[in-house]
Amino acid sequence: MATPASIGETVEAVEGQDGVYFIGDTPFINSSVVYGGYRCADRGLLLPFISEYTWPEWVRAMLYLVGLLYCFLGVAIIADIFMGAIEKITSKTRKVYLTSEKEDEPEIIEVRIWSDAVANLTLMALGSSAPEILLSVIEVIGNNFNAGDLGPGTIVGSAAFNLFVISAVCVMSIPTGETRRIKDIKVFAVTAVFSIVAYLWLLIILVAISPNTVQVWEAAITLVFFPILVLLAWMAEKNLCGVPNKTDTSKQIELGNFQPAGPKSSLHQCLVCLGLKSEVHSADKFLRERQYFRDGRLDRDGLVAFIKEVKNYPGLTDEDAAVLAASKLVESQSHSRMWYRVGAVRSMTGGRKTQPQLSYKLKEQLSKIQSAIDTHLHSVYNAMNEHPEAPTVGEVPKVMPHKNAVVDFHSASCAVMENIGKFEVAIIRSGRTDNKISVRVETIDGTATEEQDYIPINQIITFEPGETEKFIEVEIINDNQWEPDEEFFLKLSLLLDTEQRQGVQLGRISIMEITILNDDEPGMVMFQKRGFLVKESVGNAVIPVVRRNGADGEITVKWRTIDKSALSGRDFEGGEGVLVFKHTEIVQNIEIPIIDDMTPEKDEHFEVELFDPEGGAKLGQINRTAVTITNDDDFNNVLTNMMMMTNANLHALQVHHETYVSQIKDALNVNGGDIENATGMDYVLHFLTFGWKIIFALVPPPSILGGWLCFFVSLGAIGVLTAIIGDLASIFGCLVGLKDAVTAITFVALGTSLPDTFASKTAAVQEKYADNAVGNVTGSNSVNVFLGLGLPWLIASVYHAVVGTDFVVKAGNLGFSVGLFTGLCVVTIALLMLRRVLAFFGKAELGGPALPKYLSGVIMIFLWIMYVLFASLQAYGYFGEVE
Repeated sequence: MATPASIGETVEAVEGQDGVYFIGDTPFINSSVVYGGYRCADRGLLLPFISEYTWPEWVRAMLYLVGLLYCFLGVAIIADIFMGAIEKITSKTRKVYLTSEKEDEPEIIEVRIWSDAVANLTLMALGSSAPEILLSVIEVIGNNFNAGDLGPGTIVGSAAFNLFVISAVCVMSIPTGETRRIKDIKVFAVTAVFSIVAYLWLLIILVAISPNTVQVWEAAITLVFFPILVLLAWMAEKNLCGVPNKTDTSKQIELGNFQPAGPKSSLHQCLVCLGLKSEVHSADKFLRERQYFRDGRLDRDGLVAFIKEVKNYPGLTDEDAAVLAASKLVESQSHSRMWYRVGAVRSMTGGRKTQPQLSYKLKEQLSKIQSAIDTHLHSVYNAMNEHPEAPTVGEVPKVMPHKNAVVDFHSASCAVMENIGKFEVAIIRSGRTDNKISVRVETIDGTATEEQDYIPINQIITFEPGETEKFIEVEIINDNQWEPDEEFFLKLSLLLDTEQRQGVQLGRISIMEITILNDDEPGMVMFQKRGFLVKESVGNAVIPVVRRNGADGEITVKWRTIDKSALSGRDFEGGEGVLVFKHTEIVQNIEIPIIDDMTPEKDEHFEVELFDPEGGAKLGQINRTAVTITNDDDFNNVLTNMMMMTNANLHALQVHHETYVSQIKDALNVNGGDIENATGMDYVLHFLTFGWKIIFALVPPPSILGGWLCFFVSLGAIGVLTAIIGDLASIFGCLVGLKDAVTAITFVALGTSLPDTFASKTAAVQEKYADNAVGNVTGSNSVNVFLGLGLPWLIASVYHAVVGTDFVVKAGNLGFSVGLFTGLCVVTIALLMLRRVLAFFGKAELGGPALPKYLSGVIMIFLWIMYVLFASLQAYGYFGEVE
């Protein structure tokens, strides 16, 4: 207790009456008199706010436990706002100019100023570890600059939970057969080494150099380790040391190519057979596999391509397309661990989600589209079943990729020219990839017959462990005799041997239809469609003319335009011409310039006609087509509206708020106001956290002063709430008979680490690499020690050096806990590295084959249980005191 005596002065306490004693002339009252002998009455720094000492202890314990859990929710919510400020700060960008097709208009992109490694180890690590760090600082200051057990115990306990449990959850959450590797392995190596060095350094200063005391220089070095870690991680990220990478990813920016949807030519069909293009696109596949937006930014060209793709699926409105575009944009952006943590917190509190939520109606529509696409597969099977000479193959098989390796063709159908000779068909393996499997591939006659139209196939294809693609060679016989287009089938089947059928199953595309396009006749020429729609500013209208049922020899066909509501010379540059098809050529294009007069007008159209074919060719059914010119003003209005709706959807998904109004609106409404997609659990969680949301909605939004004002105000709020959590945990532990060291590594460590658990699990499943899932755990653990112990210990050691005393930190409980964790930490990191290099584990830190994956997870969870058990037993003296 503080006294009025000057520093260094010797004072004597004199006992008085009624528990009063005197130091000099100043009276003091004994704490036992104040609290009347009630247990745990003097443990809090701020609590209790009311006198509840006469209440039953079990009631007090329950209230403190509920209060502790409720405050954990409060910390999660204010940490959400804190993360928003960090996102605002670290999202600052600089412009980079790239060359483009237009010499006078260079392409401008924006790249982040903050290095990923620096951002992760400074602001983002502080954001996720602020409660643990501030708890340690507040405990030291509130305890008259003396060491406590709660703060250091929480630091080590959280590190143990993060490394063992979070890593185990991430390893096991990856679907069986899939893997995730750490991309920036050099940065991970630096943080992993420092995570071990940090705890070894604690052991050295507590046990070896100055047992049970911490000197100023020791605390200073602990704190200095933090900037050293950041510097080395930045150097590793920039590859400033060691052998340079063949490709400097820090100076490389990947840009996507846009391929607007259009008519599929026979070339496309051939590419399908070769496995270079996909014939069938599912409703969600085009969202996942095709790239429309560069660097995750909304631009006009990307949106136009996306709209064209969406319009291929009937029933989707402009509003649906805007939601899907926002979903694609969010998916194409790179996300930090902070983004996933904010998403996890909002899911836990019924707040506004960070990912687009598809309405029930839209999900139902996408389901219908998927059903329509599946019908294509069934039609191939039906063709096989109904063909009089083909065997019955039954229904489309059900796929279970989590249990078996799934083998199917890359496409359900393709078309090739009769004179193609030999070509390759791709066979794809998905699901499990750790086992060796074999399947049979054979041909089945359709209208095409073996030995006359194609060479029959009956062979076994074997996939070695890790192989995901094989090719089979198909040979077409060119008989130089005209025939109509014919088809035959490739069929996958399992081997008869029971052992060879285990662990493998056929996929949904186990039957493939191959159409042989005849090239022994000149063929027929026709338009591909009866009508085309172009916008006024298109430049040239491109109208494909196709040659079917033969491609032998050179032919010509004449064409001419016919005025309708659109007039040649005013709306388009019409006329006539001749198309020449060389031998085997099957597609030619007519290009007609469209005049953009920049004046609003109704849609107009003209026609194009084919006539006078020569070289033996004939006209097909579609020898005339209509070209409709749409008013660009309408198109631009639609596009502008789509841009606005997509931007609105993206704005609603921002991690941070720009104004007080949006902050308060989100706080008042469940699911951030998106009531249509709110679940019952969202309502329950929103009700439980409503008070915290209203209080913290008063924090300045990150848009003010670049996010720094929100950063410091949020940090202060976390500090106040952390002080309350420290009191709640200490008093609760005292009431139920738990020591602070045990309370710290159990209740407090779990409460502060659960949001990180959900965030890491989501990042592990959704990200391509494991960096945001487990790659940052070691760095966060290092920062916890360097800031969470280095800062408070430096403050306390300086204070004690000034007053002429020693800063005592008993090595007993803390030293044992640190030593135990350090040993288990080495085992866990070694296990992760073994997973990276051994094929048994899939050569990746996360995921892989089922048995090794779950075995790794169980081992890590067992290490955490062993840590908690042994550290708790030591705290109660079962292993004796460590001096």
